[in-house]
Amino acid sequence: MVSHRRSTQPGPGPALRATVLTAAAATATAAAALGASAASADPQGAPRTAKARVDRLYTEAERATQSYDRAGENAQRLRGEIARAQDRAAREQERVNRMRTELGAAASAQYRSGGIDPSLALLLSSDPDGYLDRAAALERVTDLQTARLHQLQQARRGLEQTRAEASRALAELERERAAATRSKRAVTQKLAEAKRLLTTLTGADRAGFERASRSGRDLGFPDLADLPAGSGRAAAAVIAVRRALGHPYVWGANGPSGFDCSGLMQWAYAQAGVGLPRTSQAQRYAGRMVPLSEARPGDLVAYRADASHIAMYVGHGQVIHAPYPGASVRYDPVGMMPVSSVTRV
Repeated sequence: MVSHRRSTQPGPGPALRATVLTAAAATATAAAALGASAASADPQGAPRTAKARVDRLYTEAERATQSYDRAGENAQRLRGEIARAQDRAAREQERVNRMRTELGAAASAQYRSGGIDPSLALLLSSDPDGYLDRAAALERVTDLQTARLHQLQQARRGLEQTRAEASRALAELERERAAATRSKRAVTQKLAEAKRLLTTLTGADRAGFERASRSGRDLGFPDLADLPAGSGRAAAAVIAVRRALGHPYVWGANGPSGFDCSGLMQWAYAQAGVGLPRTSQAQRYAGRMVPLSEARPGDLVAYRADASHIAMYVGHGQVIHAPYPGASVRYDPVGMMPVSSVTRV
């Protein structure tokens, strides 16, 4: 839910208040439409109309896309962990081998020089005092070898632990790959079904579903000048996201030629030197949540209770986002669907 903590910034001006009222009305309209869609569902929860079913399939495909993105992000992290563990294991194995060689050489030398009982060697020695001195030195060497043997045992345990960590990471990587495969299959199936259903819609219904951008024009940057000092990265992200207008929605992509919704946000903020997580669910927690009424250009607007869609607020009650497959990055009203949170990065 959207945080209601009051901002320390000055209150919104009349233009923004009017925009917020418009956005609130649009949100209410979207919520009402959502309720109407739910009311038209059959007892199993499947919408009766082809248009509603297409809309539902796109929503489910977007959720599956976020799962795919999350699996990909986890796989990338795990590959890094595996590479580091393997490098560490190689260095630890080299250390173990070196210690074994040193201990083996010392043991061989001791065997060659100490193959006689110490008491008998003392009895037969022509220089007892010298022998005792050598025996004391040998005892010190033996103590050092014992310490080195203990170090070798510790090194071997560390090597085994590192190998176990690498094995666990590899197993987890396989699980993430399997999850990504399942998500990819779900996305592909849902998009194929949506495409098939679209062919059954009348021309008017199809045009209504495709919801061409409500603005369809460049609205300029008047709000960027109102950003407080230190918000240069937000302005840079807005400039970047505007450059992406017209690029196609490509599920699982984060630019520069195509984007899904969270990939567009990640790419835009990367151009501003800010690293965002890959998924919309993680991006909603990538900063401080603010009320929708206090949204500023560059803020991330998450939609639906599960934050399965995300966009960037760009002022004038508008967001820029990658809507769904078959559509291009575009402007839409901030209230195009129920808003779950607004995050200031």
